[in-house]
Amino acid sequence: MWLASYPKSGNTWARIFLANYLTNAQTPVSINDVHRFAMGDSITKTYRMVAKGEPVDLDDVDVTLRLRDPVLRGIIGNGADVNLVKTHNIRGVARGVELIPAKYTRSSIYILRNPLDMVLSYARHYGIDIAKAVETIGRSDNANATDGGAVWQFLGTWSEHVNSWTKPAPYPSLVLRYEDMLSRPEHSFGALVTHLGLPLDAERLDRAIRHASFDEVKGQEARTGFTENPGKSATFFTSGKAGAWKEAMTDELVKKLKSDHRITMKRFGYL
Repeated sequence: MWLASYPKSGNTWARIFLANYLTNAQTPVSINDVHRFAMGDSITKTYRMVAKGEPVDLDDVDVTLRLRDPVLRGIIGNGADVNLVKTHNIRGVARGVELIPAKYTRSSIYILRNPLDMVLSYARHYGIDIAKAVETIGRSDNANATDGGAVWQFLGTWSEHVNSWTKPAPYPSLVLRYEDMLSRPEHSFGALVTHLGLPLDAERLDRAIRHASFDEVKGQEARTGFTENPGKSATFFTSGKAGAWKEAMTDELVKKLKSDHRITMKRFGYL
């Protein structure tokens, strides 16, 4: 069961919520334990395990793609009833390799965010300026190269990514907007719980939403750090608000981003 998004669009927030809903504890789950509730499809350690000791160069795109199918087969063959798998990969093909095979898929959850806000977080996350980030998310060849923790991830443009995951699929899919998760959390997170086939309990839902709130996770990060922060930004959880672009972006950059993504932005109510 895929939990997909373009980077910096709310994937981590959704995973923190789910960890708290599944645990159903009176105290918040540690943000550094969230990885136990959803695995990733691009974790370097997993690819090396599948290589079974064979020396592999994961900086090589073709090597990564050759190992991808065995990695996915390993995930679905682990005996669990459901595997929730985080991905930033586009639902498409890279060098002839299907990145999100329907034959391994039960369903998908896709989270999208207004690119005018997303690009600000994207710039901080990758340690680049906003102008570079705007240019990067408008390129079809946009990809994250292998680093210490993750192998190659194939993103494409923001519009291509969104459209790939929101087009008709041969399995159930749920699409959530980050802005609705902010303004109508009970509705959005309730839909997420229902999509997963879990019982929807109002008290449990409210508690999980509070335990995954920005103030809570920001406070945890200040006290303990966050292991998923790549280190290019001082903090992983920075703002979490909608509309920050109005003060942070120049008119020229706003115009370019809207020009690059106008059709998809209009489709999802961002224009």
